[in-house]
Amino acid sequence: MRTHSTIQHPTQARKPMLRRDFLRHTSAGFGALALSGLAHAQGSHFPAKAKRVIFLCMRGGPSQMETFDPKPELTKRTGQPGRRANVKLLGSKWKFAKHGQSGIDVVELMPEIAKHADKLCLLRGMTTDNENHPQALEQLHTGSFQFVRPSMGAWAVHGLDTENADLPGFISINPLTALGGLRYYSSAFLPAACSATLLGDANRPGAKLTLGDITNPRLQKSAQREQLDLLQAMNRDLLAQTADPRVEGIIESYELAFRMQGELPRVMDLSGESKETLKLYGADKSPTETFGRQCLLARRFAEAGVRFIEISHLEWDLHGSLFSGMTRNCSQIDKPIAGLLQDLDQRGLLEDTLVLWGGEFGRTPDDASQDGRGHNNKGYTMWMAGGGVKAGHIHGVTDELGYEALDGQVHIHDLHATMLHLLGLDHERLTFRHGGRDFRLTDVKGKVVKEILA
Repeated sequence: MRTHSTIQHPTQARKPMLRRDFLRHTSAGFGALALSGLAHAQGSHFPAKAKRVIFLCMRGGPSQMETFDPKPELTKRTGQPGRRANVKLLGSKWKFAKHGQSGIDVVELMPEIAKHADKLCLLRGMTTDNENHPQALEQLHTGSFQFVRPSMGAWAVHGLDTENADLPGFISINPLTALGGLRYYSSAFLPAACSATLLGDANRPGAKLTLGDITNPRLQKSAQREQLDLLQAMNRDLLAQTADPRVEGIIESYELAFRMQGELPRVMDLSGESKETLKLYGADKSPTETFGRQCLLARRFAEAGVRFIEISHLEWDLHGSLFSGMTRNCSQIDKPIAGLLQDLDQRGLLEDTLVLWGGEFGRTPDDASQDGRGHNNKGYTMWMAGGGVKAGHIHGVTDELGYEALDGQVHIHDLHATMLHLLGLDHERLTFRHGGRDFRLTDVKGKVVKEILA
């Protein structure tokens, strides 16, 4: 079988599967084959520091000067004219303190995350190309806001596959499905099995998540297998005639869906978790229950072998309700994220799990209402933890008021290149042939931020 991936394993190049060998597989046998790496994924380019990624997506753009980038000069100059017309500077209402041996500054709204300051690698010089939410979110997820491109989770699966053939390689918990959000999790022109399995909906969040249509109420599993065998035989005939990689992706997706019936509900079942674990994540009561259970699910998926897990949290677009909104949001995410970091660490998973936190951009240091902040794509903060990054480290500097990054700039393309590098993938070599050209997550840009590598 011919593949479009250009990845080569450094020590053991895989032999291409001939079409006649591919056609000899039954559809039942092909299920194990498809997710074993032979169908599209070919392995890492070099030894990886991280095996998986958990992305905590804060939709709307968290304010850097209310989270991890204190601006005392801004506070002093509150009420003075800002750079934008008819707006005044606005200092943060909350205090910051240095935590851990690293002395990383964390706002008082996040006392639990502050206890893990020595695990964090702050990227204070983040930049992106667009200050509108849909475009910036799409570039954050896919590297592009002009065209439909595969999600970074899809690229990770395309490069490395999943560690568990009975689970998806890419899962999005509480996804952003409105206003084109499905494009953030799409495989686009990559094989269909690389796209995200979506659990829940960010617009209708609930503490307990379920996946619809995971079981068939009319047919037993043996009958489903017979039905699928017939369908897959027709699909393989079509693939033999057309060599269309989209058909190959459909075959993989059907097989994965069949295997997921037993494994996915088991991993999503939190009934076996102890009271202590539920309390650690804040999954036992409000206001942390919903996000806490999602973070706990992320740990369970990571432990079970899912390659890329994303969780979304909404309502960080605080134009006119900064003070109440920051209080609400931080109260919902602080304990769950701290619990996730602690649980991953005590289980030995943080070492090879890359945790990424942040939104599509940051906020401005000025505001007309004096209770909000505008969009800022020229200098904001994200952080990483585990997975081969320096712990207790700060990279990048914004100006004294927080308008833009002055040093240590990390563009979204650089973030993607670094993430892939930690997964053992060269972003320039992880390509896919489509429409007559080779595409990659970082397009023709991006560099690995070597300064943050452990």
